[in-house]
Amino acid sequence: MSIELKQNCKYSLLVATSMGVRITPVNGQPVHCSNLFEMQATSAETNVANISSSLGLPVKVLTTFVKDSPIAQFIKSSLRSRNMDYEGPEVVQADPWGYRHQFNIADSGFGTRGPRVQNDRAGEVGRTLNVKDFDLERIFGQEGVQIVHLSGLIGALSHETTTFCLEIARAAKKYGTRISFDLNYRASFWKGRDKELRESFTEIASVADILIGNEEDFQLCLGIQGPEAGGKGIEAEIDGFKGMINRVKEAFPNASVFATTLRQVMSANEHLWGAIMLEGNDWQVIEPRKITVLDRIGGGDGFVGGLLYGILKGWTPEKWPQFGWATGALATTFLTDYAQPADEEMVWSIWGGNARVKR
Repeated sequence: MSIELKQNCKYSLLVATSMGVRITPVNGQPVHCSNLFEMQATSAETNVANISSSLGLPVKVLTTFVKDSPIAQFIKSSLRSRNMDYEGPEVVQADPWGYRHQFNIADSGFGTRGPRVQNDRAGEVGRTLNVKDFDLERIFGQEGVQIVHLSGLIGALSHETTTFCLEIARAAKKYGTRISFDLNYRASFWKGRDKELRESFTEIASVADILIGNEEDFQLCLGIQGPEAGGKGIEAEIDGFKGMINRVKEAFPNASVFATTLRQVMSANEHLWGAIMLEGNDWQVIEPRKITVLDRIGGGDGFVGGLLYGILKGWTPEKWPQFGWATGALATTFLTDYAQPADEEMVWSIWGGNARVKR
């Protein structure tokens, strides 16, 4: 295996995140004509971590909470039920216009009606994440972490969170923790901050061991030329992605794993789902195949979570994207935006195309 992991660590995986809640209409209905909603605690980064925590690996979440908030209590309860340790300061709301946890309001879509998502992040407490609130020497030096997963969503939330992610990456590098970085470009987060964020994201990418992103992520976050236009069909598309990933590898030689998902939407409930990974000089290509989708939100996070789980378990690189493909597909069968595998067998059955009843 090309990625050697630090041993004797308290945590297999650590994620830095801004927690919020997602509310979704029941029965796949649109938001604007629904009266009944389900609520869950959510963040992209804990979606990733949920694969490892569900399958028994120790996971830690660094975040921040609104003091005395019932939503914060709801989030903490959810993280405990998902086998995740958490740590973070309590920030006073101050007044009704003060801090709060973000709301993600989304429907799942159905058939020819695609999902619609609205992020309401005004006053988001996660934008206050500050490295001064965390003892990084204790977390990385004494407790120990094998892989830290960082996301461009958190890196771009605010000036404070950008600095926070930079310091997390620097501490991880210092103490021998491997770094996973999912670029997750969002145009609204980058507005007016392109130069600052390009420099910060480039620094994090330069020390990362695992780089994840699609063509837009690599182009807009790091300035890497995207896939070159070629012939039609999946073969041409895959060749274009390979060319792009080779350019990313040349620009960021510290990383040894590069990955991206492939998705073609046939309808809200039927996708073609695939993945590409370069590990060292070896390509692993999963050509897109049909999956049935209940709710697409979180499929990409599920892929990353499965990929990291395979690395943490010390499997051969061939299995990493296979497991990630299957955990991503699994996530789209849940109404939560994170997958909750019962065991590894459930995941490998999805990879093998075996949906028969298990008694």
